Amino acid sequence: MSNTIMKLPFPSQILRGKGALNDFLPAVATKGHRLFVIGGERALASVMPKLDLCLAQNIEHNFVVQTQWFGGETSQTNIDRLVKLAKEFKADVIIGVGGGKAIDTGKAVGESLGLPVATIPTIAATCASNSSVSVVYHDNGHYDYIYKLENAPAFVVLDSALIAEAPLRWLAAGLGDTLAKWYEFRAIAEKAPQCALNMSAFSNGRLCYDVINRYGEEAVAEVTRKEAGFALEQVMDAIFIFAALTSTMGVGDHVAAAHAIYDGFTVIDKTREFGHGLLVGFGNLCLLSLEGRPDAEIIEAIQLAKRCAVPVSLNEIAADLTEEELFLVAQAAVATSDMDNMPVKVSIEQTIAAMHHVSALSATL
Repeated sequence: MSNTIMKLPFPSQILRGKGALNDFLPAVATKGHRLFVIGGERALASVMPKLDLCLAQNIEHNFVVQTQWFGGETSQTNIDRLVKLAKEFKADVIIGVGGGKAIDTGKAVGESLGLPVATIPTIAATCASNSSVSVVYHDNGHYDYIYKLENAPAFVVLDSALIAEAPLRWLAAGLGDTLAKWYEFRAIAEKAPQCALNMSAFSNGRLCYDVINRYGEEAVAEVTRKEAGFALEQVMDAIFIFAALTSTMGVGDHVAAAHAIYDGFTVIDKTREFGHGLLVGFGNLCLLSLEGRPDAEIIEAIQLAKRCAVPVSLNEIAADLTEEELFLVAQAAVATSDMDNMPVKVSIEQTIAAMHHVSALSATL
């Protein structure tokens, strides 16, 4: 038996808690002073005034900062453009600010340049800030490929005060995406190698579910009140830390039908921008149907999703989806490698039936 050499990229430092942004600059100064900040327009408008205050309090480090809009899509076009700009700026550190696409763009730029990356999520929609992959799309928003990075971010700032300011739908997206760490890994567990790393990933996936089941509803209430409370910080740990650990520790590709259905929704204009985690959250429920689980179990999962503000029916995603459009969604979904991870072959017809089945069950609640 030969040994397999594996590199498990973990974030070097996670600054966690309300006001964590205030401790960021002294930490990042250990890596350099020329900071190239990549973000979404709203995220930059929210974070930069706060970061400017921190810069004024850390003037001894002589930071030089340039900000750039990430371009609206994690595409190769935007990555290449920002690599060129960061080179011209002679950046020491790349900082990704905002949601998953802005942060994934920043990580890809840092990887391309061999520079350390810091991430400052302003929404809790995905585990992108902690993970060592970037999901890359075509310029038109269609899914392209997974960029597997050699390095995880050097610094991650998980400031609950920033997350509490964001619209509720983005926390709901994070809850839906993170629940998939349990639903999907469980679905493919029999196909996964029986090794310690997968046991860890499986346990972390279950932990994600347990934390959200316990604190998700109260975290939704806190964000509705714009409050950075205890429950929010617990689900942030699940969304950002435990979910990323699940991805990092698992051996092989361990996403399945939930993400495949999300991929399918990206081919339709009216659903493409609905939100990754929200569509994955609905996909979780369809996954249970595809597995042939009892209606009672699916209804329990629907009830948890509803408490977490995750969509539970096709009408909540787009009320006017036609059967022709659903066929295109399902056709794209079953063509993905994600769907290939399911324990049995899944057809277009089964995928459409699962979406209708979940929607029908949801209508009874």
